[in-house]
Amino acid sequence: MNARRKDSTEISEAAAAQDAPDAELVDKPVEDDDFVEEEFKPSEADGDMFGGMPAKKAQHFWPSAKRLMGLLKPEALGIYVVVGMVVIAVVLNVIAPKILGQAMDVIFAGVVGKQLPAGASKEQFVDGLRQQGQDNFADMVSRMELVPGTGINFDKLSMLIAVVLLMYFVANIFLWLQGYVLNRIVMKVIRRLRDDTERKLNRLPLNYFDTRQRGDVLSRVTNDVDNIQQALQQAFAQLINSLLTVIGIVVMMFIVSWQLALIALVALPLSGVAAGMIGVRSQKLFAAQWKNTGALNGQIEESFSGHDLVRVFGRDADMLERFEERNEELCKASFGAQFVSGIIFPVMQFVSYLSYVGIAVVGGLRVASGSMSLGDATAFIQYSREFTQPLGQMAGMANMLQSGVASAERVFEFLDADEQDEETATEHLPARTDGHVDFNNVTFSYTEDKKLIEDLSFTAEPGNTVAIVGPTGAGKTTLVNLVMRFYELNAGSIMLDGVDITHLSRSELRSKVGMVLQDAWLFGGSIYDNIRYGNLEATEEQVMAAAKATFVDRFVRALPEGYNTVIDEEGNNVSAGEKQLITIARAFVANPSLLILDEATSSVDTRTELLVQKAMAALRTDRTSFVIAHRLSTIRDADTILVMENGRIVEQGNHKVLLAARGAYYRLYMSQFAGSDAEDVPVDDSTAVHS
Repeated sequence: MNARRKDSTEISEAAAAQDAPDAELVDKPVEDDDFVEEEFKPSEADGDMFGGMPAKKAQHFWPSAKRLMGLLKPEALGIYVVVGMVVIAVVLNVIAPKILGQAMDVIFAGVVGKQLPAGASKEQFVDGLRQQGQDNFADMVSRMELVPGTGINFDKLSMLIAVVLLMYFVANIFLWLQGYVLNRIVMKVIRRLRDDTERKLNRLPLNYFDTRQRGDVLSRVTNDVDNIQQALQQAFAQLINSLLTVIGIVVMMFIVSWQLALIALVALPLSGVAAGMIGVRSQKLFAAQWKNTGALNGQIEESFSGHDLVRVFGRDADMLERFEERNEELCKASFGAQFVSGIIFPVMQFVSYLSYVGIAVVGGLRVASGSMSLGDATAFIQYSREFTQPLGQMAGMANMLQSGVASAERVFEFLDADEQDEETATEHLPARTDGHVDFNNVTFSYTEDKKLIEDLSFTAEPGNTVAIVGPTGAGKTTLVNLVMRFYELNAGSIMLDGVDITHLSRSELRSKVGMVLQDAWLFGGSIYDNIRYGNLEATEEQVMAAAKATFVDRFVRALPEGYNTVIDEEGNNVSAGEKQLITIARAFVANPSLLILDEATSSVDTRTELLVQKAMAALRTDRTSFVIAHRLSTIRDADTILVMENGRIVEQGNHKVLLAARGAYYRLYMSQFAGSDAEDVPVDDSTAVHS
C-alpha cells in the first residue's frame, strides 16, 4: 500500500501544478478505504505482476496473432522485401549441396577414370564389364562423366566449388540484409506501439488503475512490449527462414531420391511422439520446480526482511530448518525436471541417428548398384543432417512467437480498455481566478453498490483556508480529487468561480490547482529543476523567490552544490522535511489559484513541522486552500473546518466554534489532545453549523 500511495503522490503532485498529461494517472489515495479494490487474480497469461516475466501463453492465440500481424501492415512493402530476400537465401542454400554433390562426382569420376586403360571409350569399357558379368560396376561407370585414362577435371571442379562458395556468400548477404531491413521495420512498429500505450495511459480513467495491480500495468507497457519486439525481430524472420528451409530441403531430397526421402521423413513422427511423451512429464515437473522456487524465494525474503525480528525472538534455527526443507524440495523437483527434460535431446538424437544409418546403408547400396551417383548420395546425407536443424529452430521460435502473441494480447487488452469521458470544454477561465468553489449536491461512488459521498454541499470562499477532517475512509481525499476531476461525479456539480468544472478542459482546470501531498516525491535532477517543475516557464528570480518564501533557501545554501545538488534515485540525500519544503516551493512557483494540501506535515517531525507550517502559510496567502489533516493542531487557524463522516459533512465552523459544539470535531480533538484546549472554550452549540 505504501508503494501505491507513493505512485499516487508522484503523479498527482507533479501534474496538479501545471498542464501535465500525467495528471490523468492519479490513483485514489489509500486513505479512502471505503473503496475496496477488486480482487486481481493473475492468470497464467498475466506473467509476473510486478514487472517480472512477460506472458507465456495466449488465451486467444489466432485473433491476437492476426492483430499483431496487422501492426506490420503499414510496413507491407518492407515485409515483402524481407520475405523475398529470405526466399533467395533459402533457395541458394538448399541448391548448394546438390552442386557440391556434382563436384564430388567430378572427383570420383576422375579417380575411377585414371585407373581405366586409355584408348577405349567409356561405352566400350561398360560393354566389356557387362560381358564379364559385372553389371553393377558397369551401371556405376555409365552414370559417370569420365574418360578412361584421364584423371580429375580440375577446371570443372574449380568452377563448381567457386559456384558453391558464391551461392553461400550471396545467401548470407541476403540474410544479413533481411535482418537489417526487418530490424528497421520492427523498430518503427514498436515505436508506434509504445506511443500508443503512452497515449492510452494518459486517457485511462482512474478507476482502471484502482482495480489493477500497478506492477501489472507496468509490465504490460514495458516487459510485454519488449517481448513483442523480441518475437518480431527473432521469431518472425527465423520462422520464415526455417519453414522455407524445411520445404526446400524436403523438395530437394525427393528430387535426389524419393526412397531415401521417405526414410528420412519416418524419423519425424517418431521424434514427435518421443518428445511429446517426455514433454508432458517434464512440464509437470517444471511446474513443481517453479512452485518450489517461489516458496523458497518467499522464505528467503521473509528471513531477510524480518532479520532483526528473527534475531530478537531467537528463531534462527527454526528459520534455517524451514529453509532447508524448502531447499530440499526444490532440489528434488529441479533434479527431476532437468533429468526428464534432458532425455528429450538424446532420444531425438538417437532417432535421428537411426534415420542417418538407414540413409547411409540404403544410399550406399543404391550407389553400389549404380542407381544413384556418389555425389547425390553425399548431397542427400547433407540434406538429412541439415533437415533437423530448422525443425529445432522452428520449435524454439514457435515458443517465442507464442510468448510474443501472449504479450501482444495483454497489450491489446490494455489498449482496448474503456477510456475516460471525452473532453467537453465549452468555457474558459482567466489566467488568475478568485478561487471560489461551490459543491452543489455532489454524489460520488467508486462502485455502484456503495455510495462514498452523497448529496454534499458547501462553499469555499476566495482566499479562505478550508480544512477537512474526519476518520479514515470518510471521503476527505476523494473530495479534493473530485475538484481535480480525477474522477467524474455521479450527480451534482462543482463550480469554480461560477463555471462548472466539467465545462473546462482537465488541463485548464488542473493548471489552476497546486497540490502538496503527504509523501513528498522528488524527480531525478537538481533541486533547482525540481522546484521549477511546477512552472517550466518560471525565471530564475521566480524560482529563488519561491525557495526563499518556503524556507528552502535556508538549507540549500548550506549544501556544497547549492541549487545544483542532484537528488539521488531514492532522494536520500535530503531529509523528509527538506523534501516537503521543496514540494511546497514547487507548488509556490506554479502560483495556483487553488491549493490542496493533503497531510503535508504528517511525515515530518514536530520541529520540522513548524517550519513546514510556516512555508504552507506563505503558500496559502491570497489563494483558496483545502487542507486535509489528521493532526488537528495544524488546522486551528483555518477559516472553515469541515468534519466528514461516511461521505457527509456532519459539522462545519472554525476551531473554537466546533470545540464548543462538543460534537464530532470535539471527539476527534479530545482523542488527540486530552482536553488541553477544550476546558477554556465556552459551550455554545448555537455557533456551530450541523449538517
